[in-house]
Amino acid sequence: MTEAPVTIFVCVSCRRPLGGTDEAFDQPGQGLADALKARLRDGGQAGVTVTAVDCLAVCKRPCTVALVGADKWTYLIGDLDPDSHAEEIVAAALSFAASENGIVPWRERPASFRKGVIARVPPIASEAVQS
Repeated sequence: MTEAPVTIFVCVSCRRPLGGTDEAFDQPGQGLADALKARLRDGGQAGVTVTAVDCLAVCKRPCTVALVGADKWTYLIGDLDPDSHAEEIVAAALSFAASENGIVPWRERPASFRKGVIARVPPIASEAVQS
């Protein structure tokens, strides 16, 4: 089976609280996007791209990514840490790319994905959504 091209969309506007006040926060998404790009480039992984986006509307669960591919289910994953989850995200993206329909078997999902799944959305032409 050939791997289909996939995109990892990374929210760069999510704010992660750093202290007890609303004013103390960081925005870890850009750092995560940069780390993912570097790991994919260094690993020579073709077919997986990383795209920073302004908002994935999951503000209460920063850092958030979406795994997207043509004719594949889309995964929206939150509560990711750019310092500790970048390798897991790359591994999950490669499993996602290698899958026929985007559904990654539970045992192949890293712990951060098992805990952080916000949604799994069917492909637009999926039989699952047709009546």
